[in-house]
Amino acid sequence: MQDSTSYDEESNELGVRALIEYIARSLVDEPDDVEVIEIAGEQTSVIELKVCKDDLGKVIGKQGRTARAMRTILTAASTKVRKRSVLEIIE
Repeated sequence: MQDSTSYDEESNELGVRALIEYIARSLVDEPDDVEVIEIAGEQTSVIELKVCKDDLGKVIGKQGRTARAMRTILTAASTKVRKRSVLEIIE
């Protein structure tokens, strides 16, 4: 039986990137234009999210609420893999 506290680091990091991609594709009108790039460091990963210029407002949301919510989810998911992640939304 596998220990529930152990984890496969590679699949979880991919899962964090895939999570952000899934959320972004669900929000925008042009899901094919969503691009998510992960720049991994030793302790911190930067997740770069690129969307179509017309969809930028949908990803950011009113007063940045949607972007803040995505960052909160990213932080929670990253904590599980014992790594810090930062979401950068790129125009």
